[in-house]
Amino acid sequence: MRHRHLNHGRYSLAAIDDVIARGRWTDWADLRRAIRADPSLVDRVERVGRACTQSTAAQRHYFWLHYVRAHRRRNLA
Repeated sequence: MRHRHLNHGRYSLAAIDDVIARGRWTDWADLRRAIRADPSLVDRVERVGRACTQSTAAQRHYFWLHYVRAHRRRNLA
């Protein structure tokens, strides 16, 4: 899926939000690979997740928020 905010393969905050909210499994797998390759994305994904979890309908954002927090804990251990 081509995401409206994803230019040149870079994950801006808007692009991350778009992938989380509208992405398919393959888009999520790409984001996961990007996080593993570039640890600085963890902070950005967490920032998007925190901003969007005010809504109980934001289950996808909750998932990613928990994923990056677990990823951070694993890498600090």
